[in-house]
Amino acid sequence: MEARADGSSAVIHSHAPTMSNHLLNSTLLFSASEGRNDSPALTVEPRGVSVSPWDVALCVTGTLVSCENAVVLALIVYTPTLRAPMFVLIGSLAFADLLAGLGLILNFVVTYMLDDSWTTLFSAGLLITAFSASVLNILAITVDRYLSLYNALTYHTERTVTFTYATLLLMWLTSAALGSLPVLGWNCLEDESTCSICRPVNKNNAAALAVSFLLIFALILQLYLQICKIAFRHAQQIAVQHHFMTTSSANFTTKGVSTLSAILGTFALCWVPFAMYSLVADTGYPVVYTYATVLPAICHSFINPVIYAFRNPDIQRSLRLACCACMPPSFTLRPRTPSDV
Repeated sequence: MEARADGSSAVIHSHAPTMSNHLLNSTLLFSASEGRNDSPALTVEPRGVSVSPWDVALCVTGTLVSCENAVVLALIVYTPTLRAPMFVLIGSLAFADLLAGLGLILNFVVTYMLDDSWTTLFSAGLLITAFSASVLNILAITVDRYLSLYNALTYHTERTVTFTYATLLLMWLTSAALGSLPVLGWNCLEDESTCSICRPVNKNNAAALAVSFLLIFALILQLYLQICKIAFRHAQQIAVQHHFMTTSSANFTTKGVSTLSAILGTFALCWVPFAMYSLVADTGYPVVYTYATVLPAICHSFINPVIYAFRNPDIQRSLRLACCACMPPSFTLRPRTPSDV
C-alpha cells in the first residue's frame, strides 16, 4: 500500500473462529495517520450471531412442550385419585415429552453457546431417549386400552398394575439404550460423510430408529383396528339385547371411531414424514426439508397432552380445581378405564 503525504489509513479484517458452524464475525478497524503520535484507534463492530429461525422455532416449541407437559405431570402427581394404570401411563408420556422439550432447549444452547463433542452427544442422546419413550408410551397406552376392552372383567386387578409398571420399566430401559447409541460410537463426529440428516446421528442409527418407528406405528394401527372391532361387537350385542340399535349406543360407537381416527391421523401426519425422510435423505439434501419434517414430529409432543390428558374428565376436574382453588358441590373423582378416554 502506498503512503500519501496528507495521511494514510489501513484496514485489517479478521474473522473469529467457527463455533458449531455458526460464525461470530468481528471486524477490527485500525486507523493510523502519519505525523500523529497518539496510539492507533481500535474500533470493534460486531455483526451478531447468525441464528437460524428454524432453530429458534424448535427452541420455542420445546419451551411450550415442557411447560404444557409439566402441568399434566403435576396434576397426576398431586392428585391422589389419579393412580389407575391408565393415569400412570399418561404421566409417563408427559414425562417423556417434558424431557423432549428440555432436550430441544439444551440442543439450542449446545448449538450456539457450547462447542464440545460430549455435550453434543449428550444432547442428541437425550432427544433420542425422550422421543423414543414418547412413542413407546403411546404404544403402551394403546395396549392398555385394548386390554381394558378385551379383558374388561379382570382389568382392575393387581396383576394389571404390576404389568403396567413392568411395561414402563422395559420401555424406559429400551429408550435409554437407544439414546446411549451416539455416546457409544454410533455418531458421525469423526466422519462427517456418515452423518444423517440429524447430526451427530449417523445414517445407520437414523435408519434403525426410522424402521423401528414404522414397525411400532403398524402395531398401533393393528391394535386400534382390533379396538374398533371390539367396540362394534359390543354395540351389536346391545342391539340384539334391545332388538334395535339404541341411539346412545350408535353415537358412542361413532364417537369412538372418530376419536381413534383422529388419534391415528395425527400420529401419522406428525411422525411418518420424518421417519420416511430419514430413510431416503442424506446431508446433501437442503436443510430446510429436515426442519420441515422434524417440526411436526416435535409438535406431536405438544398435541399429546390434549389427546391423552386434557380430554379426560378427571384430569379436567383436577385442572379446574387447581386453577380455581375451589370444589363445586357436584365435584367427584373416580378412577376411569381407558375406554372412557
